Amino acid sequence: MRKSGKKSRLKLQIINKSALIRLAVLLAILVISSIWVWWMMFWMPEKSYQGQLPPLKTAEITLQKFLQQDLQKLAVDIGIRNNSQYKKLNQTKDFLITSLTQTGYEIKQQEYKIDGKSYYNIEVEKKGIKKPEEIIVIGSHYDSAFTSPGANDNGTGAVATLELARIFANQKTNRTIRFVEFTNEEPPFFWTENMGSLVYAKKLHQQGEKIVAMLSLETMGYFSDQPGSQQYPFPIGLLYPNQGNFISFIGNIKSSDLVKKTIGSFRRHVQFPSQGTALPSWIPGVGWSDQWSFWQQDYQGIMVTDTAPYRYQYYHTSEDTIDKVDFEKLARVVNGLVKVISDLAA
Repeated sequence: MRKSGKKSRLKLQIINKSALIRLAVLLAILVISSIWVWWMMFWMPEKSYQGQLPPLKTAEITLQKFLQQDLQKLAVDIGIRNNSQYKKLNQTKDFLITSLTQTGYEIKQQEYKIDGKSYYNIEVEKKGIKKPEEIIVIGSHYDSAFTSPGANDNGTGAVATLELARIFANQKTNRTIRFVEFTNEEPPFFWTENMGSLVYAKKLHQQGEKIVAMLSLETMGYFSDQPGSQQYPFPIGLLYPNQGNFISFIGNIKSSDLVKKTIGSFRRHVQFPSQGTALPSWIPGVGWSDQWSFWQQDYQGIMVTDTAPYRYQYYHTSEDTIDKVDFEKLARVVNGLVKVISDLAA
């Protein structure tokens, strides 16, 4: 009887010890996983700028003027530009080609057809000196959604890409930079085989191009200091400010390093609020632009954005007009991207 009791107690001790070990291992896994999630998804280098914005620099004042002139052409003179307004979509394409040609670039057009109509991605390239095979793509879509004149979405991204191409036209970089204006990002082509950036990214992959970074410039011109003006998909809002006064750098998990690299550069060079995150691509909003197409081809890509529908109430409506765009802040952001691209291309 005594031996049997001792054996039972010993067996119980062994079971308890084994349970404690399993619990300790589980806790260790949870701690390590939490640290990994925080590091990969939420930790960002440097600090977001806080405080009053400094006066615009001379270069930013000039940039503001050009951005406004270009957006006037896209969102006012042309207006709605998509497959339902095919002539206006082509007018936009012609304007971008003329502007880039006047800057001195050789234009490459990627033509593809949908229902017998031709659509065009527009590409210009600044060849790198020391590492020309390593390519950075700066891209945006120039079409607008439904009956929207598309001032912010995505006229701001399209004119930002145009101005960045102009700025880098006479600069020397070690890596190659390609500036691309994509067609057909908006419905009904969004996330389909006819999405312009997907057509483009597939071609890069087929040719074995070495794309080291892709920056998608998307809906970049609306800012508000009003509390509650910034929304997020749950539970992301628990970690970020509720004022929509910042520019955001967003990528998927595989692009985490690129998010950190770009926002770190932006924060070092620019006095403007910024937030960054790398999230699973299934979270609503994370893949809502042309960087998604590059993820499909296993390239790293991020979106630079004001967060679009999570801040901008006029998203995809006829009220997405030029008067909603804050050109002073847009100029600050684009000027900051000049520094970011220079660092990436070094």
